[in-house]
Amino acid sequence: MIYAVEEINKSDFLLPNVSIGYRIYDNCGSTLSSMRAVMALMNGDEWTAGKSCSGQSAVHAIIGESETSSTIVLARTTGPFRIPVISHSATCECLSNRKEYPSFFRTIASDLYQSQALAQLVKHFGWTWVGAVNSDSDYGNNGMAIFLSAAQEEGVCVEYTEKFHRAEPEKLTKVVDVIRKSTARVIVGFLAHVEMNNLLEQLSLHNITGRQFIGVEAWITADSLVTPTSFSVLGGSLGFAVQKANISGLDDFLIRDFWEREFKCDERNDSMTETLPCKENHDLLDLKNYDDDVTELRYSSNIYKAIYAVAYSLHRILKCSSSQGCDKTVKVTPWQVLESLKTVNFTIKNGDQVWFDSTGAAVARYEVVNWQRGSDGTVHFKPVGYYDASLPPGQKFVLRTEDIMWPGGKTELPVSVCSESCRPGTRKVLQKGKPVCCYDCIPCAEGEISNSTDSNGCKKCPEEYWSNQNRDACVLKNVEFLSFTEVMGIIFVFFTLFGLLLTLIVATLFLINKDTPLVKANNSELSFLLLFSLTLCFLCSLTFIGRPSEWSCMLRHTAFGITFVLCISCVLGKTIVVLMAFRATLPGSNVMKWFGPAQQRLSVLAFTLIQVLICILWLTINPPFPSKNMNHYKEKIILECALGSAVGFWAVLGYIGLLAALCFILAFLARKLPDNFNEAKFITFSMLIFCAVWITFIPAYVSSPGKFTVAVEIFAILASSYGLLFCIFAPKCFIIVFKPELNTKKHLMGKT
Repeated sequence: MIYAVEEINKSDFLLPNVSIGYRIYDNCGSTLSSMRAVMALMNGDEWTAGKSCSGQSAVHAIIGESETSSTIVLARTTGPFRIPVISHSATCECLSNRKEYPSFFRTIASDLYQSQALAQLVKHFGWTWVGAVNSDSDYGNNGMAIFLSAAQEEGVCVEYTEKFHRAEPEKLTKVVDVIRKSTARVIVGFLAHVEMNNLLEQLSLHNITGRQFIGVEAWITADSLVTPTSFSVLGGSLGFAVQKANISGLDDFLIRDFWEREFKCDERNDSMTETLPCKENHDLLDLKNYDDDVTELRYSSNIYKAIYAVAYSLHRILKCSSSQGCDKTVKVTPWQVLESLKTVNFTIKNGDQVWFDSTGAAVARYEVVNWQRGSDGTVHFKPVGYYDASLPPGQKFVLRTEDIMWPGGKTELPVSVCSESCRPGTRKVLQKGKPVCCYDCIPCAEGEISNSTDSNGCKKCPEEYWSNQNRDACVLKNVEFLSFTEVMGIIFVFFTLFGLLLTLIVATLFLINKDTPLVKANNSELSFLLLFSLTLCFLCSLTFIGRPSEWSCMLRHTAFGITFVLCISCVLGKTIVVLMAFRATLPGSNVMKWFGPAQQRLSVLAFTLIQVLICILWLTINPPFPSKNMNHYKEKIILECALGSAVGFWAVLGYIGLLAALCFILAFLARKLPDNFNEAKFITFSMLIFCAVWITFIPAYVSSPGKFTVAVEIFAILASSYGLLFCIFAPKCFIIVFKPELNTKKHLMGKT
């Protein structure tokens, strides 16, 4: 302050013919002393012995104070008198209230920015579980309140919030106990310098180390906190500091003062003093324990700007110019200085532009510093980034993480979370009665995924997708259908081909022995037609295997319906022939002429055409089509043939069942007709098997899932086909091959 005043008084362009004076009061950290000083200033006490201030008021502006509480008292006291107060260090956001503190200005930023920056810093490193300690004062309480609000917005949880005053040792003991028992490894300390020193002493005494402290400008660069034991507690601390002073000429001014004080001499060779003039050479070994560093001064630039702000305001009020000087006849009042400060805007010699915002505060610019120990064992505050509120969003915060040293000299980032991060594939479920940062990680349900860390919920996969094993990605569902390459498909193909082979062998055997009585007696024409239809029945089962397509879906059901009707029609024809044959043996009977070979062919054709007509109507109105069944299995897609028209499907089955029932009844009635080889008995057995298979097919078909529905249908086709083949043709083949002596007309007529 003295340097700035002397520099202004020597200036030729700023207040060229006016000198400004000052009086310095030390409040000794006491609010009461501050009140006394303010009253003394306003009462107009004599400033300097033997000098007056040109009849002006006793004081035009007050520079101070350092602490918020004392500054509030100062601002409230001077407010009614409209005396401007400019603080270089009081940062409480409460002082931004222009209605309550209309005469207050400051060349340091409000804690609003620092508190928000603290929350962003904590969030940047992923610390979502922190402790908070603040001074029980206007500075600490207001700053902590802003931090807690900003932390909540950033998703940071605070395990505890403790506060104490420098005059309350019992509360400090409680704070230390809370810190020792807490699980949070990061502590935000919104403390004034004195409270931080008290807390540091207690933490060192109880050997509480390994915590990551996040500090504020009030203590993060305080040299007085650096003690032989403090680094074990505060080593690795991060915090925001006021930017270093960059005032050209200040170092020379301070060094001169330092030189005179240390060597007890007068650099100016003033004969009026009793002090000896400084020698040209001095022994610098006397200064080996000197540890003050001019380059580490931080608040000096704020004081320098405050003095110049007052000077520029006076310069404007006194209408000063370099050529004519200032108008000393103008009576300057504090309220004029106050109004002028609101619009002051100037640039100091280091290039910094100075102005006050609507709250009377300067722009927020901070340096991020880290407590580190050098190779020589000394503690220094290393800059590792900056925060500038005047920059655009996204550019305000810059950190060089690689330059940071963490507590205990570690290079790994410390972790401070209530719960570990939930990996992709899980979601967070809050623990009852705890903050939002305390949660359990629950795996996503089947068909749901979360592909980010700490997901609050899982999202469902699209309809044709399913969650993978880790539940962190959606993958295409497995497509299931009865294929030729799987075991079940291979088994069905084998039995289909085996049945086809047996049918061809029987047909060949019958063809070779077509002129024998046994073949002739059983209506060889219908027998060959029946064998042909059985061949088609076996082959139609293959249409049910493989990936469903539009054509295969229409073919499988219609081919099955028509071939089985052809088969049953042949069996029905053979049954009617048996009945007619025995009726024809009665005296005077002429039945056979009404059901000869031509009528037999027409009956088979007529029965089959009815089924063909039903199938044509089905395919025309609402045919079967390939569909993806995603309802039965959630994790896979069943490719199947939808029936299209259920009425059409059950009409086809119903018609087959009707013919089979009719055939069974007629064969049952003819089973006891006299003959050594009554074919009606074998037809009865075959129809019994056929009906049993298809009656059990219905509930099995309805209840079978996925590809097993198709398997049930193929099984029913093959079982009924084998039943017809074995029951009707096996006894005949046995006689033809193994008992040829029974293949005679006499034996068949029962005369032997």
